[in-house]
Amino acid sequence: MILNLFMSNPFFKNTGPYEINNLLKLINLNSHSFPNDMIADIKDLNSSQKGEITFFHSKKYIDLAKVTKASYCLTTDNLKIFLPSSCKPIISDKVLLNTAKITQIFYPDSITDDYDNSVDDINKTEFKDNVKYGKNVLIGKNVKIGSNCSIGHNSIIEKNVSIGDNCSIGSNVIIRNSLIKNNVHILDGSIVGKKGFGFFPDKNSNFRYPQVGIVIIEDNVEIGCGSTIDRGSLSNTIIGKNTYLDNQIHIAHNVKIGENCIIAGQVGFAGSSTLGNNVMIGGQAGISGHLKIGNNVQIGGGSGVIKNIPDNSKVMGYPAKDLKNFIRENK
Repeated sequence: MILNLFMSNPFFKNTGPYEINNLLKLINLNSHSFPNDMIADIKDLNSSQKGEITFFHSKKYIDLAKVTKASYCLTTDNLKIFLPSSCKPIISDKVLLNTAKITQIFYPDSITDDYDNSVDDINKTEFKDNVKYGKNVLIGKNVKIGSNCSIGHNSIIEKNVSIGDNCSIGSNVIIRNSLIKNNVHILDGSIVGKKGFGFFPDKNSNFRYPQVGIVIIEDNVEIGCGSTIDRGSLSNTIIGKNTYLDNQIHIAHNVKIGENCIIAGQVGFAGSSTLGNNVMIGGQAGISGHLKIGNNVQIGGGSGVIKNIPDNSKVMGYPAKDLKNFIRENK
């Protein structure tokens, strides 16, 4: 099972639809007056459809903004010119903060990230005869687990999670808000699908951005011990097939990792960065947010990546630079 971009979210309840003017009043954007259109959901530029609202806050996303199918878009006065005529701009000087507030209205249960109280001992579930498991394994409602799977001691698979065939889940693992395909191995102590780290200043406090996306792990992936993979905010966090992650790796919300990647221990990814296919990253490297790393890129250990990297590049250092230049400067 893979979550289609346009299907309903199986993990968070949508409280919509809302009439657009009433929705804006709830976040104190009262200066707009639109037709009494009903808004069914809030999504990112790429996946939003007619009858939904999206947001556009940076020139990095001009290409997506030009073709968005959303009916309304929170944006700035300078960026509104890039929206198609079918998408009505809602002008705001705090686009991300107001996007977070609207998301919370649609998905109020996404903020707390409480534990799943529907879980039960695996011995009391339909999986007791079909899954190899250790002690103190807990399974939530509506979980799907394929054939030939194993789950280690003290692990928790929360409600609505889907796990494919031939998967192994280590001990002390927590999985929530995730769809996992076949031949996936998640090693001891990893946590998959918890909320990401996102805040916006609002007067004298910090407003937490709701995380209503999920984690999708494709076929033939290995997740090393003690790794953490945050679910997406409005889009999804995705690990491409045949990718191997070493121990203690952190992957933030909305990160997209391509196919056949190899990532060494203690690498950290900030939110919304994208890796191409066949990428190799050395240990303890850091990848800043909202970057695009091309195909066949190699990043040396301990590097700090703060800008986009084109296909077939080899970089190292802080800030990361062409490998030949790095070696020449550090002889």
